[in-house]
Amino acid sequence: MYYTGIDLHKFTSYLTTVDSSGNIVKQADIKNVEHNFVQYFSDLGNENLTTVESTMTWYWLNDLLSSLHIPMILAHAKYVKAIAYAKVKTDKVDAHTLAQLLRMNFIPSAHKISNEKRMLRDALRARLKIVQRHTSVTNSMQLLLAKYNYDSPTQLSGIPKFQYEQLTEVEALLNEQMLDLEKQLYPYLIPNDDIQSLLGGTLDPRYR
Repeated sequence: MYYTGIDLHKFTSYLTTVDSSGNIVKQADIKNVEHNFVQYFSDLGNENLTTVESTMTWYWLNDLLSSLHIPMILAHAKYVKAIAYAKVKTDKVDAHTLAQLLRMNFIPSAHKISNEKRMLRDALRARLKIVQRHTSVTNSMQLLLAKYNYDSPTQLSGIPKFQYEQLTEVEALLNEQMLDLEKQLYPYLIPNDDIQSLLGGTLDPRYR
C-alpha cells in the first residue's frame, strides 16, 4: 500500500508518496492538470490511498481520483495543523506530513459532502453571504441617520444624502439577488420533509 499526501493549491499541487514503512517512494510538484495526476499515480503501479486538506477546491480532485479508483480522505485543515505543527512550512513539508499521518491513520477527517448536495450547499452559502452584506448595508443606513439624530432620510442633505441614496440602491440590489437565488433554490428545498415542516405547509407567494 502506498500513501500519498497532496498539498493542493489553485494552480499547482505538491505530492509525496510513502510506502508502509514511511519511506518516500515518489515526490512531484505538478500543475493542476488531470493528465499530470493520472500519470503520477499510473507510474506507482500499486494500491494507493490519498489525502488532501479541506480547501475550497477539492471537488475536482476527488472526482478525478474516484474515477481512477483511488480513495481520497478529506483532512480537516484545522486539526491537521494542531496535530502536526511545523516551524518551517513548505508545500513539500506539508505533503510529506500528510502522507505520514495518512500512513499512521492519524488523519482527522472532515465531512466530504456528496456530489448531489455540493451545488445546494454552495448556493446556500452564497445566499448567506448576500444576507450578511444586506445586513451590513442596512446597519450602515441606520447608523448614518443616527449620526445626525434624524428619523428620516428626507432630513439628510448634501454628501450624507447622496451616501444614503447609494446605500439604498445597494440594499435594493442585494434584495433582488437574494430573491432570485431563493427562487432557484426553491425546487431543490421544498421537497425536503424538514423544510416542509418549517414552512408549516404554506408557500410564500413570492415563489409561486
